[in-house]
Amino acid sequence: MELLTAAQMRTIEQAAITSGEVTGLELMERAGQGVVDAIFEEWPVLDRRGASPSRSPGYLGPDEEDPLRAVVLCGPGNNGGDGFVVARLLLELGWEVEVFLYGNPEKLPPDARVNYERWETKNEVRVFAVDRAPLEDDFLRFPNEIDLVVDGVFGTGLTRPFAGVFSMLANAPARTLLRDRGVKVVAIDAPSGLCADSGRILGNAIVADMAVTFHSRKLGHVLGDGPVTCGTVRTKSIGLETWEDSQIVHMAHPDRMKLLKASVDHKYSHGHALILSGGSGKTGAARLAARGALRIGAGLVTLGVPPSAQTEAASQITALMLQRVDGTDDLSEILEDTRLNALCLGPALGLARAQALVPMALAARRATVLDADALSAFAEDPDTLFAHLHGKCVLTPHGGEFARLFPDVAGEMNAHPTKGPAYSKVDATRAAAKRAGCVVLFKGPDTVIAAPDGRCVVNAAVYERAAPWLATAGAGDVLAGFIAGLLARGFSPIQAAETAAWLHVECARQFGPGLIAEDLPEQVPDVLKKLNI
Repeated sequence: MELLTAAQMRTIEQAAITSGEVTGLELMERAGQGVVDAIFEEWPVLDRRGASPSRSPGYLGPDEEDPLRAVVLCGPGNNGGDGFVVARLLLELGWEVEVFLYGNPEKLPPDARVNYERWETKNEVRVFAVDRAPLEDDFLRFPNEIDLVVDGVFGTGLTRPFAGVFSMLANAPARTLLRDRGVKVVAIDAPSGLCADSGRILGNAIVADMAVTFHSRKLGHVLGDGPVTCGTVRTKSIGLETWEDSQIVHMAHPDRMKLLKASVDHKYSHGHALILSGGSGKTGAARLAARGALRIGAGLVTLGVPPSAQTEAASQITALMLQRVDGTDDLSEILEDTRLNALCLGPALGLARAQALVPMALAARRATVLDADALSAFAEDPDTLFAHLHGKCVLTPHGGEFARLFPDVAGEMNAHPTKGPAYSKVDATRAAAKRAGCVVLFKGPDTVIAAPDGRCVVNAAVYERAAPWLATAGAGDVLAGFIAGLLARGFSPIQAAETAAWLHVECARQFGPGLIAEDLPEQVPDVLKKLNI
């Protein structure tokens, strides 16, 4: 699934219009119909008269005895034009519809102006000037009984903080009133106030029950505050062609073909991963990572532990192998085995141990995952770490670790946005990957994975893929092990990070509530079976 920016979506639309495949008015009509169809699909109770005309030639006409009521808010751009189409279609279905325009009708874009005039010639439009301050009773002028509010104010076209009359709907009292009365709020493309490129809120944001977008989801639907403000997202086709571009962000998905194993393979066909552990009392995180690497399909996994922890680790493992790694001499010796092709350093490794071992491990130029302590150990001097990194590395920071390694990038991402499009987590992760010269997996419910060349995927555990149980100690260690295991199997760094992140979420969803980190590796067999692997 593509995740587009507003500019990319405009380019796709304009290319179709310029080629003569479709007109802007036709796209607007399709979008409006898509919104109406999505409303009835999401809430069949609102479709009291059965299917809408677009889906049923046998439509019998409006029910005038008990009409449904909608308020449609239209903005000064083409999103407002979509709103006028929705209003007209609902009216034709027998709804009572009131339309409010935020903007000057004379300044509407041509296609939006046409749909404004189609509505205005027979129906009233309440117009509010863009620069007029809200009046105390503006919201109270809405009908006393409303079934639906359609937000067609800004959508993906937001470039400044959302303010003015309609922004009152973003206030908590207004949201509570609508919710208490059972009013459904539908946003066209994106809730007004939400930056469609970043998922960040500019000023205020209307909180919708559903956002209906077109052709493809936008980045803002899955990043940041997008899931909270959108409620749910439905994507409707408006007949546009899919574009192929390496810089378009995609949703993460597993590389199923590479996950398969051939019957003629042996254990060394799938690599040998080394997971370095901390000292006594600190082996649990590395054991979680090692178990993850083994479950994900690495042929062999060795746990490298200091002498003080050998007995402790040995009593806790079975299928894993154990190797003494006290310092650089021991690590140098074990790295002489060229069959050992993937490393994982960081989980509870200890800062001093990480500072000593990470440079030597990176000098071996093996595929390497750096997590937790392997990142924090260089927080005071990130450039020292960057000087040792190579293209076969994957960094897996959470928000705090990211801020310590890339303070300027994090600062720009966390700064209060004053205009759109706002700097996004995608922008930040791409910048970090370019600086580090390797793949960066920036953790979170909206995990972003980027390569130095700009390729980027998002693994969003939101909406139907929400997995809140992943917020548990050790879950990140298992993810690091998944990545290391896939690197050992020959996945490229970005393939390993993407596939591991996707499987990580699916394992959490497979188990469900009550998940602890130890459960994650044990879900891998069932998740792979569902992929027919």
